[in-house]
Amino acid sequence: MNRLDYLIDYLLKEDPQYSEMQVPSDLQGKRDLFRALRNVRWPKPVSEDFLRLQDEELQEQLMEKGVVELNACRDGVHTVSTNKQLLIWQGDITRLKVDAIVNAANSQMLGCFHPLHKCIDNAIHSAAGVQLREECHQLMLQQGHEESTGQAKITKAYNLPCKYVIHTVGPIIPTGIPNPLQKEQLASCYRSIMQLADENRLESIAFCCISTGEFRFPNQLAAEIAVRTVNDYLTEHPDSSIKQVVFNVFKDIDRDIYQRLL
Repeated sequence: MNRLDYLIDYLLKEDPQYSEMQVPSDLQGKRDLFRALRNVRWPKPVSEDFLRLQDEELQEQLMEKGVVELNACRDGVHTVSTNKQLLIWQGDITRLKVDAIVNAANSQMLGCFHPLHKCIDNAIHSAAGVQLREECHQLMLQQGHEESTGQAKITKAYNLPCKYVIHTVGPIIPTGIPNPLQKEQLASCYRSIMQLADENRLESIAFCCISTGEFRFPNQLAAEIAVRTVNDYLTEHPDSSIKQVVFNVFKDIDRDIYQRLL
Protein backbone atom coordinates (compact mmCIF):
# COMPACT_ATOMS: atom_id res chain seq x y z
CA MET A 1 0.00 0.00 0.00
CA ASN A 2 1.50 3.37 -0.99
CA ARG A 3 1.52 6.47 1.19
CA LEU A 4 -1.68 8.13 -0.01
CA ASP A 5 -3.58 4.85 0.01
CA TYR A 6 -2.52 4.26 3.62
CA LEU A 7 -3.53 7.77 4.69
CA ILE A 8 -6.92 7.57 2.98
CA ASP A 9 -7.58 4.09 4.36
CA TYR A 10 -6.71 5.31 7.87
CA LEU A 11 -9.19 8.21 7.66
CA LEU A 12 -11.95 6.09 6.09
CA LYS A 13 -11.66 3.53 8.90
CA GLU A 14 -11.89 6.27 11.55
CA ASP A 15 -15.52 7.00 10.65
CA PRO A 16 -17.98 4.22 9.73
CA GLN A 17 -20.04 6.54 7.53
CA TYR A 18 -17.15 6.70 5.04
CA SER A 19 -16.29 2.99 5.07
CA GLU A 20 -17.91 2.27 1.68
CA MET A 21 -16.55 5.34 -0.06
CA GLN A 22 -14.88 4.68 -3.40
CA VAL A 23 -11.23 5.76 -3.66
CA PRO A 24 -10.20 7.38 -6.98
CA SER A 25 -7.45 5.73 -8.98
CA ASP A 26 -5.67 8.92 -10.13
CA LEU A 27 -3.18 10.92 -8.07
CA GLN A 28 -5.13 14.20 -7.98
CA GLY A 29 -8.35 12.38 -7.11
CA LYS A 30 -6.61 10.69 -4.19
CA ARG A 31 -5.10 13.98 -3.02
CA ASP A 32 -8.50 15.68 -3.17
CA LEU A 33 -10.10 12.86 -1.16
CA PHE A 34 -7.27 12.96 1.38
CA ARG A 35 -7.82 16.70 1.81
CA ALA A 36 -11.61 16.38 1.99
CA LEU A 37 -11.44 13.69 4.68
CA ARG A 38 -9.16 15.89 6.77
CA ASN A 39 -11.46 18.88 6.21
CA VAL A 40 -14.43 17.08 7.78
CA ARG A 41 -12.44 15.34 10.53
CA TRP A 42 -13.01 16.47 14.12
CA PRO A 43 -9.74 17.03 16.06
CA LYS A 44 -8.58 13.86 17.81
CA PRO A 45 -5.36 11.88 18.25
CA VAL A 46 -3.76 10.05 15.33
CA SER A 47 -0.99 7.47 15.14
CA GLU A 48 2.67 8.38 14.77
CA ASP A 49 2.73 6.50 11.45
CA PHE A 50 -0.14 8.62 10.16
CA LEU A 51 1.58 11.87 11.16
CA ARG A 52 4.88 10.82 9.62
CA LEU A 53 3.30 9.83 6.30
CA GLN A 54 0.96 12.83 6.26
CA ASP A 55 3.92 15.17 6.80
CA GLU A 56 5.86 13.47 4.00
CA GLU A 57 2.91 13.86 1.64
CA LEU A 58 2.26 17.51 2.52
CA GLN A 59 5.96 18.38 2.23
CA GLU A 60 6.02 16.80 -1.22
CA GLN A 61 2.98 18.83 -2.26
CA LEU A 62 4.63 21.99 -0.91
CA MET A 63 7.79 21.36 -2.91
CA GLU A 64 5.67 20.90 -6.04
CA LYS A 65 3.94 24.27 -5.44
CA GLY A 66 7.24 25.93 -4.57
CA VAL A 67 8.28 27.86 -1.48
CA VAL A 68 8.49 31.64 -1.92
CA GLU A 69 11.11 33.60 0.05
CA LEU A 70 10.41 37.27 -0.47
CA ASN A 71 13.81 38.35 0.82
CA ALA A 72 15.52 36.16 -1.74
CA CYS A 73 13.47 37.11 -4.81
CA ARG A 74 10.79 39.50 -6.03
CA ASP A 75 8.68 36.91 -7.80
CA GLY A 76 5.08 38.07 -7.61
CA VAL A 77 5.86 41.27 -5.69
CA HIS A 78 3.86 44.08 -7.28
CA THR A 79 4.49 47.07 -5.07
CA VAL A 80 6.89 48.05 -2.33
CA SER A 81 6.06 51.08 -0.19
CA THR A 82 8.50 53.97 0.09
CA ASN A 83 9.70 52.81 3.52
CA LYS A 84 10.16 49.28 2.08
CA GLN A 85 8.39 47.74 5.10
CA LEU A 86 5.13 47.17 3.26
CA LEU A 87 4.74 45.17 0.08
CA ILE A 88 2.14 43.34 -1.97
CA TRP A 89 2.50 39.72 -3.04
CA GLN A 90 -0.10 38.00 -5.20
CA GLY A 91 -0.45 34.27 -4.91
CA ASP A 92 -1.04 31.33 -2.58
CA ILE A 93 -0.26 32.42 0.98
CA THR A 94 0.57 28.83 1.97
CA ARG A 95 3.76 29.10 -0.12
CA LEU A 96 5.23 32.07 1.77
CA LYS A 97 8.29 31.52 3.94
CA VAL A 98 7.80 34.33 6.45
CA ASP A 99 7.72 34.31 10.23
CA ALA A 100 3.90 34.21 10.28
CA ILE A 101 0.95 34.16 7.92
CA VAL A 102 -2.51 35.34 8.93
CA ASN A 103 -5.54 33.08 8.78
CA ALA A 104 -9.04 34.51 8.49
CA ALA A 105 -10.72 32.13 10.94
CA ASN A 106 -14.24 31.63 12.20
CA SER A 107 -15.22 31.94 15.86
CA GLN A 108 -14.75 28.19 16.45
CA MET A 109 -11.10 28.60 15.42
CA LEU A 110 -11.02 25.01 14.13
CA GLY A 111 -10.69 25.61 10.41
CA CYS A 112 -13.21 25.10 7.62
CA PHE A 113 -15.18 21.84 7.72
CA HIS A 114 -16.54 22.14 4.15
CA PRO A 115 -14.69 19.61 1.94
CA LEU A 116 -12.33 21.27 -0.55
CA HIS A 117 -13.75 24.71 0.17
CA LYS A 118 -11.77 27.50 -1.48
CA CYS A 119 -11.57 29.77 1.58
CA ILE A 120 -8.20 30.64 3.07
CA ASP A 121 -9.09 28.91 6.35
CA ASN A 122 -9.49 25.64 4.48
CA ALA A 123 -6.31 26.16 2.43
CA ILE A 124 -4.15 26.88 5.49
CA HIS A 125 -5.44 23.98 7.58
CA SER A 126 -5.20 21.60 4.61
CA ALA A 127 -1.57 22.54 3.91
CA ALA A 128 -0.57 22.52 7.58
CA GLY A 129 -1.97 19.10 8.48
CA VAL A 130 -4.25 17.70 11.17
CA GLN A 131 -1.92 18.99 13.91
CA LEU A 132 -3.10 22.56 13.34
CA ARG A 133 -6.77 21.79 14.03
CA GLU A 134 -5.75 19.83 17.13
CA GLU A 135 -3.69 22.74 18.50
CA CYS A 136 -6.53 25.18 17.81
CA HIS A 137 -8.91 22.78 19.56
CA GLN A 138 -6.73 22.71 22.64
CA LEU A 139 -6.57 26.52 22.68
CA MET A 140 -10.35 26.71 22.53
CA LEU A 141 -10.75 24.14 25.31
CA GLN A 142 -8.44 26.19 27.52
CA GLN A 143 -10.28 29.40 26.66
CA GLY A 144 -13.70 27.89 27.27
CA HIS A 145 -15.59 30.01 24.75
CA GLU A 146 -15.53 30.97 21.09
CA GLU A 147 -13.05 33.54 19.84
CA SER A 148 -14.23 37.14 19.86
CA THR A 149 -14.24 39.23 16.70
CA GLY A 150 -11.13 41.39 16.41
CA GLN A 151 -8.86 39.19 18.54
CA ALA A 152 -5.98 36.93 17.48
CA LYS A 153 -4.22 33.72 18.49
CA ILE A 154 -0.90 32.24 17.41
CA THR A 155 -0.09 28.58 16.68
CA LYS A 156 2.69 26.57 15.11
CA ALA A 157 2.61 26.20 11.33
CA TYR A 158 3.50 22.48 11.02
CA ASN A 159 3.84 21.66 7.30
CA LEU A 160 3.61 25.24 6.10
CA PRO A 161 6.89 27.00 5.18
CA CYS A 162 6.20 29.82 7.66
CA LYS A 163 7.02 29.46 11.35
CA TYR A 164 3.63 30.41 12.80
CA VAL A 165 0.01 31.01 11.88
CA ILE A 166 -1.85 33.90 13.49
CA HIS A 167 -5.60 33.32 13.47
CA THR A 168 -8.09 36.17 13.69
CA VAL A 169 -11.88 36.42 13.47
CA GLY A 170 -13.01 39.30 11.31
CA PRO A 171 -16.46 40.89 11.26
CA ILE A 172 -19.18 39.32 9.10
CA ILE A 173 -21.14 41.86 7.03
CA PRO A 174 -24.39 40.22 5.83
CA THR A 175 -25.53 43.42 4.06
CA GLY A 176 -22.11 44.23 2.61
CA ILE A 177 -22.29 47.65 4.31
CA PRO A 178 -20.24 47.73 7.55
CA ASN A 179 -21.29 49.90 10.45
CA PRO A 180 -18.79 51.86 12.62
CA LEU A 181 -18.45 48.98 15.12
CA GLN A 182 -17.61 46.51 12.36
CA LYS A 183 -15.03 48.89 10.90
CA GLU A 184 -13.39 49.13 14.32
CA GLN A 185 -13.51 45.34 14.70
CA LEU A 186 -11.59 44.92 11.46
CA ALA A 187 -9.00 47.47 12.58
CA SER A 188 -8.77 45.56 15.87
CA CYS A 189 -7.90 42.39 13.92
CA TYR A 190 -4.86 44.10 12.41
CA ARG A 191 -3.78 45.70 15.71
CA SER A 192 -4.16 42.42 17.61
CA ILE A 193 -2.09 40.58 15.02
CA MET A 194 0.67 43.19 15.04
CA GLN A 195 0.78 43.14 18.86
CA LEU A 196 0.92 39.35 18.92
CA ALA A 197 3.71 39.36 16.32
CA ASP A 198 5.66 41.85 18.44
CA GLU A 199 5.14 39.81 21.61
CA ASN A 200 6.68 36.83 19.81
CA ARG A 201 9.49 38.94 18.29
CA LEU A 202 8.47 38.14 14.74
CA GLU A 203 10.15 40.09 11.96
CA SER A 204 7.94 39.30 8.96
CA ILE A 205 4.20 38.74 8.64
CA ALA A 206 1.87 38.15 5.70
CA PHE A 207 -1.73 39.38 5.96
CA CYS A 208 -4.56 37.90 3.96
CA CYS A 209 -7.52 40.14 3.02
CA ILE A 210 -9.37 39.69 6.31
CA SER A 211 -13.20 39.63 6.17
CA THR A 212 -13.46 40.17 2.42
CA GLY A 213 -14.89 37.40 0.27
CA GLU A 214 -17.55 35.37 2.08
CA PHE A 215 -17.58 37.73 5.10
CA ARG A 216 -18.58 40.47 2.60
CA PHE A 217 -16.52 43.38 3.92
CA PRO A 218 -16.05 45.75 0.93
CA ASN A 219 -12.60 45.20 -0.58
CA GLN A 220 -11.64 48.85 -0.96
CA LEU A 221 -12.63 49.85 2.57
CA ALA A 222 -11.03 46.72 4.07
CA ALA A 223 -7.73 47.52 2.35
CA GLU A 224 -7.85 51.15 3.50
CA ILE A 225 -8.37 50.01 7.10
CA ALA A 226 -5.58 47.43 6.77
CA VAL A 227 -2.96 49.83 5.42
CA ARG A 228 -3.89 52.64 7.80
CA THR A 229 -3.91 50.41 10.88
CA VAL A 230 -0.58 48.76 10.05
CA ASN A 231 1.06 52.10 9.26
CA ASP A 232 -0.27 53.62 12.48
CA TYR A 233 0.99 50.68 14.51
CA LEU A 234 4.49 50.86 13.05
CA THR A 235 4.58 54.63 13.59
CA GLU A 236 3.44 54.28 17.21
CA HIS A 237 5.88 51.42 17.89
CA PRO A 238 9.27 52.48 16.48
CA ASP A 239 10.97 49.64 18.39
CA SER A 240 8.70 46.98 16.88
CA SER A 241 10.40 43.72 15.92
CA ILE A 242 8.36 43.69 12.68
CA LYS A 243 10.57 44.56 9.72
CA GLN A 244 8.38 43.44 6.82
CA VAL A 245 4.62 43.37 6.32
CA VAL A 246 3.23 41.58 3.28
CA PHE A 247 -0.29 42.24 2.04
CA ASN A 248 -1.05 38.94 0.37
CA VAL A 249 -3.70 39.15 -2.33
CA PHE A 250 -5.16 36.43 -4.50
CA LYS A 251 -7.57 38.31 -6.75
CA ASP A 252 -6.58 40.98 -9.27
CA ILE A 253 -9.13 43.39 -7.78
CA ASP A 254 -7.36 43.32 -4.40
CA ARG A 255 -3.95 43.65 -6.04
CA ASP A 256 -5.10 46.78 -7.86
CA ILE A 257 -6.60 48.29 -4.70
CA TYR A 258 -3.46 47.76 -2.63
CA GLN A 259 -1.27 49.07 -5.45
CA ARG A 260 -3.20 52.33 -5.44
CA LEU A 261 -3.02 52.60 -1.65
CA LEU A 262 0.72 51.95 -1.48
